[in-house]
Amino acid sequence: MTSQDIFEPIGYGPPAAAIGSRPDHPVPRTGINNQGAPIPTNKFYANFFLGNQNQGCWTHPYSLSWSKGSGITQSWGVSVSHIDSNQKVFGPDPNASPVQYFFSPVGVRSVILSAAELGRWVDNSFDSSAIIIQGFHLSELLETKEAKPIKKLISATITLDTLKAFSVNLNLHTQAGAPPGVTFPLVQGMGFVTAVYHSLTPRIESSNLFRSFTQVSVDPRLGLAKYKVVLEDGKTWLLYARSTSSQGSVDLKMSSNSCIQASGAFTGIIQVAKCPDVSALAESTYDSSAGSYATGASVSGYSSYASGTYSLKWTKAGMSLKPLLMFALPHHLQSFDVTTSRRKSQIQLQTTTKGLATAIVSDSWSMSELDLPVTMGFAPWVPTSKSGPNYSANAIKVIAEAAASEVLQDMNAQTNLESMYFSGKALSKFATMIYTIHDIVKDPGLANIGLVKLKDAFSVFVNNKQRYPLVYETAWKGVVSTASYVTGECCVDFGNSYYNDHHFHWGYFIHAAAIIGYLDPSWLDANRDWVNTLVRDEKAANPSEQDEYFPFSRSFDWYHGHSWAKGVFESADGKDEESSSEDALFAYAIKMWGKTSGDRSMEARGNMMLSILCRSMQNYFLLETSNRNQPSNFIANKVAGILFENKVDHTTYFGNAIQYIQGSTLARTRNFVREEWERYFDKGRVDQIDDGFKGILYANLAIIDPVSAWKFFSQSNFQSQWLDGGASRAWYLAFAAGLGGAPS
Repeated sequence: MTSQDIFEPIGYGPPAAAIGSRPDHPVPRTGINNQGAPIPTNKFYANFFLGNQNQGCWTHPYSLSWSKGSGITQSWGVSVSHIDSNQKVFGPDPNASPVQYFFSPVGVRSVILSAAELGRWVDNSFDSSAIIIQGFHLSELLETKEAKPIKKLISATITLDTLKAFSVNLNLHTQAGAPPGVTFPLVQGMGFVTAVYHSLTPRIESSNLFRSFTQVSVDPRLGLAKYKVVLEDGKTWLLYARSTSSQGSVDLKMSSNSCIQASGAFTGIIQVAKCPDVSALAESTYDSSAGSYATGASVSGYSSYASGTYSLKWTKAGMSLKPLLMFALPHHLQSFDVTTSRRKSQIQLQTTTKGLATAIVSDSWSMSELDLPVTMGFAPWVPTSKSGPNYSANAIKVIAEAAASEVLQDMNAQTNLESMYFSGKALSKFATMIYTIHDIVKDPGLANIGLVKLKDAFSVFVNNKQRYPLVYETAWKGVVSTASYVTGECCVDFGNSYYNDHHFHWGYFIHAAAIIGYLDPSWLDANRDWVNTLVRDEKAANPSEQDEYFPFSRSFDWYHGHSWAKGVFESADGKDEESSSEDALFAYAIKMWGKTSGDRSMEARGNMMLSILCRSMQNYFLLETSNRNQPSNFIANKVAGILFENKVDHTTYFGNAIQYIQGSTLARTRNFVREEWERYFDKGRVDQIDDGFKGILYANLAIIDPVSAWKFFSQSNFQSQWLDGGASRAWYLAFAAGLGGAPS
């Protein structure tokens, strides 16, 4: 079996011709330096270029923020914190079981890497008799002729450069327009927080206060000094310093219980890392990698039928002959190959929302997914099944009756809406319905009637004639709805214009296109460019960083194993993912569009994304009783609800009703579905629901009880309000029957 590169480029050309262009966007690109390439909008460091630039950035296990003159130290440096599990906050009732939410406190500034020249006050003297204000000499207003000193704050600023999928450089400047004074290479999973000083005087501060600061008598290696820092909270941090100039080594002294300062200007690196225990083995592991640091990362991957591997490889600087120390999340550990597994260390640090991170001493990781969902197609599918579904004549009859009624609905009225999200859901629904008629009911005549209507409805979007057309904006570089440009509202259509939820929105269109192209291959050539534009804009985005029109992997995070929905919105708890099922739908759509359009790399990439997504969902989002990554007093919620970088909340953005929160046979294991059903919906509780979520829940029940699901959907008094706007009764019947629910 030949190996398939899963990251072959989709294309390099401009967006589809029907999509216009404009040079502006409502959100300014604050502090971004010379980024000619497309800007990744949904990445972990976005808070540094949004809003006030002082909200958190989570690299895991550390979090960083720009102090911006605040706190008890009034520092202008970059603060570093790490929160242990016993510091997490639970609420609203911390004694509840389960609790609704948990988060790690923000504003904890364990160690602040700064410089004496940042945010300094200067004294200016002036001749008060020489200044005239509204005809009066200032000396007359002050009733004195003496020169008066005035204190003026020279504010530090921050900028960003080299914005990539896994990394960014954060720069501290002594004042606007000055060259970088300190540069922080920020990389997901970095084992050390590294500050690169450019002839400034290092100042190390702490809001937790220093209990002791001691230089270790024996350097880890020539030219690398090591210090132990113990804070008043009892936590131990290690600090390493290395000069890279003729100025010589740095001389650090503790001047107060909140400040450690060098005696003069320094060019070189200072690194800090939290030591979870004081064992010699833990310290020696840190020592073995200190002096080297990651500057960026790349991902590559290959598959061979149902087996695949993907690798993360880091670029590095400093003492580059020494191996990197990088932190892996639980889902990484599960899929490490043998070589990478051998490089695990004993060092573990708590993350904010994803359990324990484990330090790996290696410049690259290789991970395997050995059961890619290659056999999954458009039909109902079960991972353990070796053959496709069988339908009895009676089941076909019931499905056909439902489909014949649904296919006559007004598709244009349901799809040409003010919302790209709801329009896409409806297109996907009708496409699934027509597939059901064609391949399951096997009525090509009726299917063709529906297909003609569906292609007409889809063409509205391909020709960009919907109510709020799409536009390619060249500020951030991406395709967005014009809804916010027209209305002036940032959150219209769930913030699509602000890069919010694009993988949810585009996934439905891509899925519909995959089915249309499957049913009518002659349709593909005229529509391929438009569909690929959506694919390139989003999380598979373009797998090539050479694409000048779109960033690599806008929403899908190859480190975290899932997407981040939040676009260019400042957020105190970081990016979030609130609909893991629609994240999986996008990956599935990518897979099926790749299969239909003949793009083998895209199909393989979709398979890999689905496998990784399922692994991350089952670790962090869909919580079986055996889960050990989320707090024990939260697991009984069964699902995460909204998972932020710093917080998990068992709720949704549109309500707290339990059916909203709980709402693929690939990701949702039978055991999980059973636990969830027994926790919330069994013994008649599901029948107290009287809206579209009732249908969703019964479709979910089909995974463990297809007979009950079939009975629900096939009943003679079935109510239309039990179907979500993106759901088809015909498909739900086919799904339940395909899993064995219909009588023979």
